[in-house]
Amino acid sequence: MNNLDPHCQAILEEYRQAKPACDDAAVKVKATLEKVFKKSGLIVAAIESRVKTEESLAGKLELKGSKYASLADITDIVGVRVITFYIDDVDKVASAVERLFKVDWENSVDKRKIHEIDSFGYMSLHYICSMDGFPYRFEIQMRTVLQHAWANMNHDTGYKSGVEIPLEYRRSLSRLSGLLELADEQFSEIRADLADYRRRIQALVASGNLSEVPLDGDSFRSFLNTRPFDPLNRRIASMNQAEIQEVSLMGYLEVFKMLQCKTLGDLDKIIKDNSEGAFQLACYQIGLTDLDIISSSIGPQDLCIAYIVKVGGGKAGLKMLLDIINGVSDTNNMMAEILFEQTSNLPFMNQ
Repeated sequence: MNNLDPHCQAILEEYRQAKPACDDAAVKVKATLEKVFKKSGLIVAAIESRVKTEESLAGKLELKGSKYASLADITDIVGVRVITFYIDDVDKVASAVERLFKVDWENSVDKRKIHEIDSFGYMSLHYICSMDGFPYRFEIQMRTVLQHAWANMNHDTGYKSGVEIPLEYRRSLSRLSGLLELADEQFSEIRADLADYRRRIQALVASGNLSEVPLDGDSFRSFLNTRPFDPLNRRIASMNQAEIQEVSLMGYLEVFKMLQCKTLGDLDKIIKDNSEGAFQLACYQIGLTDLDIISSSIGPQDLCIAYIVKVGGGKAGLKMLLDIINGVSDTNNMMAEILFEQTSNLPFMNQ
């Protein structure tokens, strides 16, 4: 700091006076972004904020202090960085920033547009912003996780320090830059493709073309949204005028895969062919009780039990079912024997 001329010393003193307000502004900008992202459902990897340290500012002033008339001319005293998972989310963040703050377009930089194929520079979007109640401009950087990784690697290799890097290492860094850029693009493309796939699956399920839909997590979730087990559950509940308590049925995806269901059509066939057997089993289990609350899982569970016994899966198949539903336990052996005895003599077994 002893190398600073009186003009730079005056800017540094202004910084000391403004530091508390800058700290508050950094917190406020970060909190504002977090609130808006949460409300909109936009998930980002991280939001970082910082106020330039006195040491860092002094170094900047020592190098080019003459270009600044006052502290207000330095646009990165307060800095916020938003790190996204996907390229297209950078534009969503930018849109939010534009609505929340006044953007100084003349001094803002979109490094994504000036990025050259042989450059080492990381691609990111830098907005210089201002807001009511704070007299200084501040910088908001927006980039992806991989762009952030590239920036940090650049820093660690010493490239940012201006030290000349041998050609062989420059080539390696260029290749790495290209790989990271390709990965960034691929992640976004895969997300978009998955979104299209989910929409197609939802449309096929809604249209009833279940035999064309592979059984997986997305398709099973869409299938559950059609409430396929409700008729059976309501029929079972009507025996005791019981209330149906809703629980998640996603755990039955593994069960139906164990039963060799490849498509939603296979699953739908199990429901249609075994609903009567499942109802008979439920009658045997709770028909003479005063049970007034049943779980929404009773329908799919009894469907699977009826199917396993009907196709000859026996006690071993029932134990596999119970191991998936309840977790592996020695108790499942005893329960499988009881269920096998209960179902073996029910009318549906002779149909």
